[in-house]
Amino acid sequence: MTLGSWCRTVSLVSNHLKWHDGKIGYNCDCCDIIIFVILCSHHPRGDRPMAKKKAPSKSKPKTGRDSSVETSATDPVQASGSSFPIIGIGASAGGLVAFEAFFSGMPTDTDPGMAFVLVQHLAPDHKSILTDLIQRYTRMKVFEVVDGMVVKPNCTYIIPPNRDMAFIDGALQLLEPSAPRGQRLPIDFFFRSLAQDQTDKAIGIVLSGTGSDGTLGIRAIKGEGGLVLVQTPETTEYDGMPRSAIGTGLVDYELPPTEMPSKLILYVKQMYDNHGLHKSHLIIKPDNSLKKIFILLRGQTSHDFSQYKPSTILRRIERRMAVNHIESMEAYVKFLQQTPSEVAALFRDLLIGVTNFFRDPEAFRILEEQVIPKLFSGKPAGSILRVWTPGCSTGEEAYSLAILFQEHIEALKQSYKVQLFATDIDSNAIATAGMAFTRPPSPQTSRRNV
Repeated sequence: MTLGSWCRTVSLVSNHLKWHDGKIGYNCDCCDIIIFVILCSHHPRGDRPMAKKKAPSKSKPKTGRDSSVETSATDPVQASGSSFPIIGIGASAGGLVAFEAFFSGMPTDTDPGMAFVLVQHLAPDHKSILTDLIQRYTRMKVFEVVDGMVVKPNCTYIIPPNRDMAFIDGALQLLEPSAPRGQRLPIDFFFRSLAQDQTDKAIGIVLSGTGSDGTLGIRAIKGEGGLVLVQTPETTEYDGMPRSAIGTGLVDYELPPTEMPSKLILYVKQMYDNHGLHKSHLIIKPDNSLKKIFILLRGQTSHDFSQYKPSTILRRIERRMAVNHIESMEAYVKFLQQTPSEVAALFRDLLIGVTNFFRDPEAFRILEEQVIPKLFSGKPAGSILRVWTPGCSTGEEAYSLAILFQEHIEALKQSYKVQLFATDIDSNAIATAGMAFTRPPSPQTSRRNV
């Protein structure tokens, strides 16, 4: 299904929504499939297609992808708690060497105008030597974090042992770990908080380490429009974390640590002014550059983005231009023509979403208590129910629905068959969903322990 036909389908379905003031689902009369539109359907970056008929915009509940729609003139960067980029850097085994290499690549004659927060896996009783080590390689001040420490530019902050750390309102907050040792994901925990607070100014870096910590965190950062760098696996002592991050398809730069600082500085210089505010320098010009980009996207992906909200499309293009250090739309069009992989990268950026099990608790409560019981009402044992979740992203919400249906069947103590169809225009997301292998970010963000 193309984006255009998908938009028409949602438009048709939305006229017949039922239950909970028309905000939950649609029972298709022709094929007896229950379509859950609001929970799981979404457009790239949470935007609806541009309507031909002008109407006041309505607020939307959260969907499988990031639901934040730019509906006001407020720049999310200006609304964030800091006026400078904050870079989260995560590492595990082999991290000391990687940290050394990273900071040895920092300029020695100028300040970067950023803050760096280092999160490393440490034993609870292990005294970190990172503070003294990093100070040898940088002109910036280096601190081991204390609870509530305010983050300032041109400083480096290091997590203390046996603590989780989050960023909120310009300060670092320390928490006692809730998960036992060996199950903690401190890098994911910090990256998610950074993404939530800093939105598109968040930057995450994954260095050497075993396991997959950081992978869920970079999804959150990319979902907010931030930047992700990962150490080239061949330069690591342990490549588990970098390879896991690269496997998401969301990495902007894959580099040796010594080369990362220069890329960071160029990116920040192009994206933000001297006060840390976003440079919104792209406008729709009569040269049709934007239309040419739509043509290139459609030609390679078979999806038409021409009806999407221009401000969001332009923001995604701006970010990709900054990643590639390209100054003009005309030059970017030529780059896209010559680089099919960049067309694919822009396409992925437009589809980035943030999803989770039972992500909208109120909507799932209505489903569980009001909607699902009605679906089974009057149906004899052995009946078949078909459910479609359009725009399923990486599958968490489709599996959440499956859990609710299974629990209701068990409560009825009768046999039913539920066929759940889940679709998405993002082939990478579908591939991830089809693997049926995931984990919730944390007990606090899930309705239950999946």
